[in-house]
Amino acid sequence: MKYFVYAIAILSMVFAYSCRPDVQMTEGVNHFGAEISPDGATDIAAGLSQLSQTDTVDAKIEGEILEVCQAKGCWMTLNNEGMDNEIFIKFKDYAFFVPKDASGKKAIVSGKLYNSITSVDELRHYAEDKGASAEEIAAITEPESELKMMAEGVIIYN
Repeated sequence: MKYFVYAIAILSMVFAYSCRPDVQMTEGVNHFGAEISPDGATDIAAGLSQLSQTDTVDAKIEGEILEVCQAKGCWMTLNNEGMDNEIFIKFKDYAFFVPKDASGKKAIVSGKLYNSITSVDELRHYAEDKGASAEEIAAITEPESELKMMAEGVIIYN
């Protein structure tokens, strides 16, 4: 009987891993995290204008994915065409990841938008996730003020 229980447990783990949404993307539209709708999504500039009036704002923004964490897919950066500002996006409660090959794709992200100071250690960690060289990592010596978002849900278009 105990072997039956072990077999069921192992099969459950294999099934759960194979169903992870961050393993691969399908054709069309892919949802990660909380199910969100594209309705009401604005460009990053609109989110920035709301943020100028308060510390944190609930926002649903759209843009192009510039970079994705190459270690796990646990963060990404998003930008609008023609904008200098990019948004560093992490995922609420570390509950979901996005595919590591999502750079260049259009995304809609819903969550809390805010400004933050990122420490040197954290900046170095993110540079390592990007695959930066040891020299590039060592050159990071100052904290940075960054536009960030804690995402609850993400839609990525193929």
